[in-house]
Amino acid sequence: MANSTHDIIRIREMFFQYPHGDFRMHITDMNIARNEKIAVLGPSGCGKSTFLHLLAGIIVPDCGSVLVDDIDIAKFSDARRRDFRNRKIGFIFQQFELIDYLSVLENVLLPLRISRGTRLNLKIKNRALELLEATGLADKYRRRPGQLSHGERQRVAIARAMINNPAILLADEPTGNLDPDNKRHVKNLIFKCTEESQATLIFITHDHDLLEGFDGVIDLQQILQGDCND
Repeated sequence: MANSTHDIIRIREMFFQYPHGDFRMHITDMNIARNEKIAVLGPSGCGKSTFLHLLAGIIVPDCGSVLVDDIDIAKFSDARRRDFRNRKIGFIFQQFELIDYLSVLENVLLPLRISRGTRLNLKIKNRALELLEATGLADKYRRRPGQLSHGERQRVAIARAMINNPAILLADEPTGNLDPDNKRHVKNLIFKCTEESQATLIFITHDHDLLEGFDGVIDLQQILQGDCND
């Protein structure tokens, strides 16, 4: 991981603890450079998803700072963090978080529908269709999530995460429930999307076989030392 003026994420003396429970996370110093592809490893309970949620501003640290593109998002209100996230960050959730009553196309466009100041014009809709084409779902854009396979829902989640041309893509175990061939396919698809958009990728995985091609690896268990709770 590079440490330079080109860092897009900088963490300094960040501490977070859930209000109820023993889990805590303390990261003294971390930098992630623009356009890097970073894999995040660690055992269950070590805070991999919490780490992504802190980077996205879904939750905020108790003290210290998480700077994203030189902005300390913890100082924003909930509404401003949500707006910042919709403009700057793509998030592939572990459980996809697709809306059952919306079509595939509507799910892909959802981040822009809830973003202030964004109008869904023809250009944006065409980009959504292009992303569905790239993910092999062009012929299924009218379907609902319940009409898709697990792997197809995964690809909808990828397209939705990329709709806003994010500066950062956060992927929470996007290959966790796939067979080996589909794991490699999804990883390669995410690599392709981030490289085309020149986005920084932070990719959670527990699969060491997928580490080839990443620029760096963060092992949260080593960084947090005694803070992991299996």
